[in-house]
Amino acid sequence: AGDIQHHLRVISETVRPKDSITLAVKLECLLSTRTRYLTVVSITDIDNTEENALLGFDWDETSDEATLGMVLPVYADTSIVLDGDGGFVVTSDYRKHTFKPVSVQSMWSALQTLNKNVENARYNNFFAEGTSHTWINHYVKEINSSPKAIIEWNALDIESKTNFDAKIDSELDQSKLAATRNLIKVNLRDIMAHVDIEEITSKQIRSLLEERIQMKLTEFKEFIDECMIVILRQMDSASEILPYLYLGSEWNAANIDELKNKGIKYILNITCEVDNFFPNQFSYMNISRVVDKETTDLITNWDKTYKFIKGARNNSSKVLVHCKMGVSRSASTVIAYVMKEYKWPLETALQHVKSCRNCINPNPGFYNQLITYEGLIKAG
Repeated sequence: AGDIQHHLRVISETVRPKDSITLAVKLECLLSTRTRYLTVVSITDIDNTEENALLGFDWDETSDEATLGMVLPVYADTSIVLDGDGGFVVTSDYRKHTFKPVSVQSMWSALQTLNKNVENARYNNFFAEGTSHTWINHYVKEINSSPKAIIEWNALDIESKTNFDAKIDSELDQSKLAATRNLIKVNLRDIMAHVDIEEITSKQIRSLLEERIQMKLTEFKEFIDECMIVILRQMDSASEILPYLYLGSEWNAANIDELKNKGIKYILNITCEVDNFFPNQFSYMNISRVVDKETTDLITNWDKTYKFIKGARNNSSKVLVHCKMGVSRSASTVIAYVMKEYKWPLETALQHVKSCRNCINPNPGFYNQLITYEGLIKAG
């Protein structure tokens, strides 16, 4: 850890004072005498608009110095896909680069940051032929890593999802495929609950999974990585929206230690697919006929969900509102509660909840229902 802090301190000194490093993750490296770091460097222009670029730094143990090996701007056309082998591929401006963080936690942190950067680039319509990102020319001129290091930064090693699925389908019939994938999901969730995700790599997790279910899973590498990302999202702690109100996922609803530590005694389950895990230990309300589709009628439930949350507060307790992921159904319900309880307009309530849990994303149908609910509250 001390070496990493020293490396990052030196790397930060190579970045211009007006630029900032918003992410730095250690990557796997082919050469034992070199350490690689993927960083996100950001600037904010006079219009308060943020621009981002990926910079790849090499730390040479023999010379004890940092060099720059790659510069990749984040444009609106940037895409990020898992490579099925513990890493991910970033495509931007017709270039593709593969990055393999040294741990699952590092990969999760990187994906969260990069997805936000891409969302920002799309919002601001940044593209290669535009007027943004002129500042990266400074760093392009500063690329000074060794030829071998630069080759590794530009190497691409990914099997396309189309080829992957075709290969799987040719070897397994559909029923066996579905059963195997379900077996992977169940055991993967349990394994990830009992390992240190800040230290373990996705390859190591796959080895533990293979050992547990007694079969080789090479052909399921991409599927396993996708499942890990879903589980990591669910494993995040429930988000405190108000001192008595938490928003979370199926994982949070099943984590009895977290529920007790937070003082939660009421659970509002906004799903049709997740059971009540501890019916004898918590007070539940189920809104069970809702799926995350734009056509789902959620608004007719918000008066009774409001009363349930309000009841928990009046009993000096705390309440968890959850769906499968804590992104759309439960988030919309929490936003509706905040609007009614505090007489906040929709945008104020939405921004408050998003500031507490930035992954929320009510589907367009739910958002329209929130607009209607805002009108009902005003008329009420």
